[in-house]
Amino acid sequence: MPSVIKALPLCPSSRPEVKNSLAFGIVVGSAKKPRVAYLSEPQAVTDQLLSIAKPVTPTEVFRFAATCAERDCEHFNGSDCQLVKRIINKSPMVVENLPSCRIRADCRWWQQEGKSACFRCPQIVTDIYNSTE
Repeated sequence: MPSVIKALPLCPSSRPEVKNSLAFGIVVGSAKKPRVAYLSEPQAVTDQLLSIAKPVTPTEVFRFAATCAERDCEHFNGSDCQLVKRIINKSPMVVENLPSCRIRADCRWWQQEGKSACFRCPQIVTDIYNSTE
């Protein structure tokens, strides 16, 4: 009987330089209250996509997902993502219904923490360098 190889889940807090990363959201709102608007279809990271963000960095404009690095990630403790645990413990819920997220089925945060992660996810942005309006 052939063995089944399970693909690693997606990290929803990745960076664009990670191999096979996808943009799955756009940062909207204000510097003090950013929110992620989820794309109807995740987009492969290309030079053209990254150029849309100029003159700021792509991580100020987009949220990226890529295959979870597990043991190669500082947030992974061998079985769980500690980043999402900190987010749940320190961040308020910002939505009451599950956001329309196209990576949810493959998302490590969803698989690990369920709705608690999703209710906080829209406020998570990778980089904010210019916190003034």
